[in-house]
Amino acid sequence: MAACVFRRSIARQLSEVLDLPPENLIKSISAVPVSRKRRNADFQLSIASIEEGSSRDYMAQDLQLRAQKLAEKLKCDAVVSEISTGPGTVNFTINRELLAKTVLQQVQKDGTQYGTKSELFSTVPKQKAVVEFSSPNIAKKFHIGHLRSTIIGLLGVGFQQFGEKEKLKSSPLQHLFEVYVQINKAAADENTKKLAKDFFRKLEEHDEQALSLWKEFRDFSIKEYTRIYKRLGVHFDEYSGESFYQEKSREVLKMLEDKGLLQKTTKGTGVVDLSEKKDLSSLSTVSRSDGTSLYITRDLAAAIDRMNKYNWDTMIYVTDRNQSSHFQHLFQILKLMGYDWVERCQHVSFGLVQGMKTRKGEVVFLEDVLDEVRSRMLENMASAKTTKEVEDPMETAEKVGLAALIIQDFRGLLSSDYQFSWDRALQSRGDTGVFLQYTHARLHSLERMHGNEPVTDVNVACLQEPDAISLLQHLLRYDEVLYRSSQDLQPKHIVSYLLTLSHLAAVAHQTLPVKGSTPALAQARLCLFQATRSVLANGMKLLGITPVTRM
Repeated sequence: MAACVFRRSIARQLSEVLDLPPENLIKSISAVPVSRKRRNADFQLSIASIEEGSSRDYMAQDLQLRAQKLAEKLKCDAVVSEISTGPGTVNFTINRELLAKTVLQQVQKDGTQYGTKSELFSTVPKQKAVVEFSSPNIAKKFHIGHLRSTIIGLLGVGFQQFGEKEKLKSSPLQHLFEVYVQINKAAADENTKKLAKDFFRKLEEHDEQALSLWKEFRDFSIKEYTRIYKRLGVHFDEYSGESFYQEKSREVLKMLEDKGLLQKTTKGTGVVDLSEKKDLSSLSTVSRSDGTSLYITRDLAAAIDRMNKYNWDTMIYVTDRNQSSHFQHLFQILKLMGYDWVERCQHVSFGLVQGMKTRKGEVVFLEDVLDEVRSRMLENMASAKTTKEVEDPMETAEKVGLAALIIQDFRGLLSSDYQFSWDRALQSRGDTGVFLQYTHARLHSLERMHGNEPVTDVNVACLQEPDAISLLQHLLRYDEVLYRSSQDLQPKHIVSYLLTLSHLAAVAHQTLPVKGSTPALAQARLCLFQATRSVLANGMKLLGITPVTRM
């Protein structure tokens, strides 16, 4: 990794002056964000990060003085061409030709692994992670939410009353959804509620008819989900779902009872006391009065089963933030049961999408949204001059539309709600997925015009213009961005990086022409644009976006 070469060189010199091991200094040396308004150094060392305690221990003036004293002890060399100071920082500017040569060679050498080979990841052990996400409801098309026992029971009873076998075969999820809507209206009736509870109890008791019907629902649902997931470019290793653990949940209740954790309320429901003082001030209900399991019971069974099956290092649950309390209870109960590995479980929550409507109306299912974004992109492409060059406009519209949805969704904190806007998401300019795709296609077109061959052995002295340096500086920062996202599991860092990269590339495309330049200059610029497109494509793929080459 290019940045690693420079960090190590800077760290070695700092090590001699500060009398600290170089490896202790690596993570304190960060690439400076690009600014087109002023000339920036390439790396900076924060004085506060190498002093004991935090920056709050020192006055800003004191930090500035320490930075100046440290800078005076350092010398420029073959790698560092300039040393300066900022507010509490020592700044390092890399020899410009060495910067260009190292970055371009490293991007070309590492290919799809550029950024991930960084020493920033050297302390991150390779681990086996189990990730549970999406969790669509069976027969509720693609709403995100977990299947509760009430819904299971309602759907079973509903199909017995309103279901049609032929419709189930021809349009399974649509028909099951219609059945669910019908029975949901009837759910106010006490008799219907009782029938729903009875159906769910029969499921847990392995009633043959109930199990057979539920298996049909599940198989049809998974088949339909697999089709929709394919459109998203998503493949799951396993479809299990918490309903899979109905039987194992009985074992969990027995374990809770054996450990003295299961208590019964006056109504007969099973609860676990989560309060610190064991004064019943915080309870988690784990079974109904009739002994049937609940969502949390099946999640307990799933967690234990997955550890036994996969022996994972970390397990991550990705669900909406309304389930935060549920996962707090889940983790607390597992800890009470003596499972220390629960410390390696994590809940990553996401917020709500507000204001999303299709032309059909208010009710929004994911497939409707995918159809809508593809349709709108096709309209936009039809009015563009270049669309005639696209071999499969439908497929291109799908990929670009999906990029638009993903970037709008990932731009902010996952846990934040946001207001969806079709117009904003589909803008071809600005901070959008469409702009990322457009930039990638444009850079690919540039390569295609010049033979599509990797450019090597260029004269890096030709890449000294400010816009070329800005691109090189930004490419330097890629490993830090990946590392940050890997630590807090927030894709927004990668999104922000790629959008800036695209804007820098758009400016450079105008100011650093390849066509009409001298051969040496053209080759050097083409090499820079190839490196930019390569990193742009890598980052897009990390976000689940398939880069397009024409649009």
